[in-house]
Amino acid sequence: MVSKIEKIKNDFENFGSLIVAFSGGVDSSVLAYLAKKAVDEKALAITVDSEIFPKREIEESKKIAKEIGINHRVIDFSLLNEPRFIENNSKRCYYCKKEIFSSLRKFSSQEEYNKVVEGTNTSEIKGHRPGYEAIKELNIYSPFVEYGVKKEEVRELAAKLGLAVYDKPSNACLASRISYEEKITSKKLDMVEKAEDLLYDMDFRQFRVRKHGDLARIELPRDKRDLDKDQMNYLESNMKKIGFKYITLDLTGYRSGSMN
Repeated sequence: MVSKIEKIKNDFENFGSLIVAFSGGVDSSVLAYLAKKAVDEKALAITVDSEIFPKREIEESKKIAKEIGINHRVIDFSLLNEPRFIENNSKRCYYCKKEIFSSLRKFSSQEEYNKVVEGTNTSEIKGHRPGYEAIKELNIYSPFVEYGVKKEEVRELAAKLGLAVYDKPSNACLASRISYEEKITSKKLDMVEKAEDLLYDMDFRQFRVRKHGDLARIELPRDKRDLDKDQMNYLESNMKKIGFKYITLDLTGYRSGSMN
């Protein structure tokens, strides 16, 4: 693992300057840390503030960037002007990543940064991953994939580096909660975000609220599904206020990419 990290740092030093696509998750946080160590002030972490990302994640990214000490900028970006994204077919993630990373590449050129890097790891490129196809097409550098770094290795490194996010659950954009072929709107994204905020307020950390029309399907880890009466009443009443007509608890439990 040490040799892989040294290779990534060497690559960053060779770039001279770079932009890290920064969500504040464990992968991008480790890259931001390594970029800071490699090129210091010539590294910039950029967080995209869009309708598809929860506001709490944007605020957390600011805190984590400050912890790392890397230059950080939040840029506004809307995907609701991209009709192919709004259609929400099985290539939605491709159009999303294509738009976002094209924008980051343009920004890097204008601000004279030599490379854009992002945090996909080898554990995440299996199965249906159209978003990663867009990243490859745009020649965005994915060092964890380049050197075969798995998710558990990234977490292990984050812990060694003392990063507070080392055990942060993986997340995905709010659009991934909306069933395919159901058109994406700001209202629907807002409904999902508010529904998931309810679960955060109940101290759940690994979960999803999937939207199927007017039905909310809650995915919780199997060992966290034993909700008491008060919890169920709280979720039912508040999710109905948000706009859902039916609220269900998925018996299979939480699993990443269950909409694919």
